[in-house]
Amino acid sequence: MAELVRGAEAPDFTLPRDGGGTISLSEFRGRPVVLFFYPKDDTEGCTMEAKDFTAAKADFDAAGVALIGLSPDPVKKHDRFVQKHDLAVPLASDESHETLEAYGVWKEKSMYGRTYMGVERTTVLVDAEGKIAEIWPKVKVKGHVEAVLDAARKL
Repeated sequence: MAELVRGAEAPDFTLPRDGGGTISLSEFRGRPVVLFFYPKDDTEGCTMEAKDFTAAKADFDAAGVALIGLSPDPVKKHDRFVQKHDLAVPLASDESHETLEAYGVWKEKSMYGRTYMGVERTTVLVDAEGKIAEIWPKVKVKGHVEAVLDAARKL
């Protein structure tokens, strides 16, 4: 299990994405990228987070910053999630958990006394050179997008 550190090279990935095709971190080299890792499409916190990033997309675009959401959900589920909530951010599907593990966000969690593996809601800001500029572990959704945008503007 990888442990992310600021200044380290961000692990590259190529994953299937909503709407078909693939998305790779390396295709954004030369501009900063926000990677927001979330547990599950169409759950309350994840929906709020994806809608908040969509609402702020123009601000991220103006700052020259790309957005990518990542979860273990399959592409078909991402497609339904995007359509249902009119999302404007690309969603990558990591059903194998390889990228989630590379970023150290695939963790043991517990709910109601049951232990299981899942995504710890985390956001990573990658700078234009592909290095990790900032990490927000255990994200609380309310107000989070504004904090990420503020950090992204400072790059």
